[in-house]
Amino acid sequence: MLVHLIPVARGRFEIYSETPDDEDPPPADDAGRVRQWLHRARAQWRTLVDGARRSTATRGWSKWRDTVVCNLAESLDEQRTMWALRKATVATVVYPSAMDQSAAAAAINQILSGAQRFHGQRLILWLVLFIVSGVLFFVPGPNIVAYFFGFRAFGHLQSWRGARNGATGVTWTFQSSDDLAELATLVHQPHGSRASRVDAIARRLHLEHLAAFFERAAA
Repeated sequence: MLVHLIPVARGRFEIYSETPDDEDPPPADDAGRVRQWLHRARAQWRTLVDGARRSTATRGWSKWRDTVVCNLAESLDEQRTMWALRKATVATVVYPSAMDQSAAAAAINQILSGAQRFHGQRLILWLVLFIVSGVLFFVPGPNIVAYFFGFRAFGHLQSWRGARNGATGVTWTFQSSDDLAELATLVHQPHGSRASRVDAIARRLHLEHLAAFFERAAA
């Protein structure tokens, strides 16, 4: 697994990788009820996201629903690096060449430690809200509120598991990058003056969505 240590502010970094959306195969007939429910829920969620992203709604409930679904999908997408770490045993950190390897290792440890605390706390919060949202079962159509709370909880659970495995179960190697060192020099520049250089760095690193991630994280 390849993980990039992205500079987003002076002395602050985020980890980033581009991993595919793994679609779990259908569970076996004798699989537990929870596993079968999760598979059905993920399939229904993909359908909701696809519909929301294609929607042309401009007002009312439909617009609000599509906005919530799209924002949640984007939030979950940004957690995929942590999700991928759940199953990793070895990983390579690509870090800015202007920093020492020991500093990169310290940054990774700090990020993973902070992620365990953050996602563990958020998991409890969203799980409680998901349980409470069951009172809306009588609302016609998909319970968007329950989906929102449920997938928030699911996302934080996966991220917490990834952060824990990254801290205790992954063997890390390190690779310096001049491209990320250049990216670090652009953190405090206005978006308009740095956009073309950020795009060029993303292309050289073969990271299709890096520019969008960097602009959100460095804002």
